[in-house]
Amino acid sequence: MTAVSGVVSYSRDDGGARRCLPQRVMIYSHDTFGLGHLRRACAIANALVNDDPAVSVLIVSGSPVIGNYEFGPGVDYVRIPGVVKQPDGDYRSLNLNLDLDEAVALRADIITRTAETFRPGLFIVDKEPAGFRGEVLPALELLRRRGAKCVLGIRDVLDDPTALRAEWERKGVIDVLSRQYDEIWIYGLPQVHEPLAGLGLAPEAARRIVYTGYLRRELPRESRLSRYPDITHDPFVLVTTGGGGDGEDVIDWVISAYETQDAPDIPALIVFGPFINRERRDGFMARIAAIPRLDAIGFDAKIEVLIDRAAGVVAMGGYNTFCELLSFDKRALIVPRTRPRLEQHIRAVAAEQIGLVRMLSEEGGVRDPARMAAAIRALPHQRRPSEIVIPGLLDGLDVVKDRLASLRDEEQHSRSAPIQAAE
Repeated sequence: MTAVSGVVSYSRDDGGARRCLPQRVMIYSHDTFGLGHLRRACAIANALVNDDPAVSVLIVSGSPVIGNYEFGPGVDYVRIPGVVKQPDGDYRSLNLNLDLDEAVALRADIITRTAETFRPGLFIVDKEPAGFRGEVLPALELLRRRGAKCVLGIRDVLDDPTALRAEWERKGVIDVLSRQYDEIWIYGLPQVHEPLAGLGLAPEAARRIVYTGYLRRELPRESRLSRYPDITHDPFVLVTTGGGGDGEDVIDWVISAYETQDAPDIPALIVFGPFINRERRDGFMARIAAIPRLDAIGFDAKIEVLIDRAAGVVAMGGYNTFCELLSFDKRALIVPRTRPRLEQHIRAVAAEQIGLVRMLSEEGGVRDPARMAAAIRALPHQRRPSEIVIPGLLDGLDVVKDRLASLRDEEQHSRSAPIQAAE
């Protein structure tokens, strides 16, 4: 080991023999769009350190808003250069003047060097088995050589099974599941959906699947500086579309419901999200200003507080919002998107059939304001999710903590095994 200018560095021979540490966890979240992956990583990280103060969790993310979130002691993050999806479906570097290949190479190098230095005993990769454009593969290979356990964590629904299989075959990541991952954690229950059922996984890979249940959310500490609009002092409906980048149609539909003569009596607060188009937001604000029973805010990193306060929630039904609705036992109206993925629609249909939520969809491509107004009026009278008893529904974080403890036990029992040196 040598130190240069105050920075500790390791020779290649020394680095190849340094075993990963079981009390360290690294979570990779590519976050090319929206908030879903990041919020799931934050929930898992905070739960792990709250359960065991000896654990350290490092989140590696490309999200430009990761600094807005509150982490417990023992959690930190590394921000890799962002990439963003363009209207034509292609990607570009978010801020740097680099072509996409350079940006991906830079991201991959940061991820790998972070893994090499941090030496996590558990590496959790969120959703994308190979990462964005394969950027996580070098880190996976490095950590497996050093004895780390590698886990793919995925939400309850990814997409239509046929579309998912075609996408993952094109990316060549089905084989990655078999070669690189010790376990596959599905943050849901098979009663709702089996996201990998259509992939034709080899039996040995299928046996590594663990259904955890949904990830329960806790109410964060409310900041003394937080000021919510006056309509939140009495019963109100919360309207949230997550990051907001694809929620403009839902917001427009809700506003149009309050512009009708038969508008709902209960006020509504709209949370735009950080990624909404600025011009559309300004247009919405002009309409909202003319309606006394409507108000809006831009973004709230502690939106759980508003969900908990609300009499009901209108949402698109992304994974994290669904977890929050269950956790805070909220009556919900889900208005799922169907493009570019069917994820939200599949989840909403299954949840409505079980009785956990109600769903409202366009009819023939038409968003009728009267239908939305009627659905919002009925929202405070729906059944709560807690009235439907489903064993293990919100056990996700407990199962994740148990799996971490089990994997750490396996690591301790295998310490005497020889370690393969890095090349």
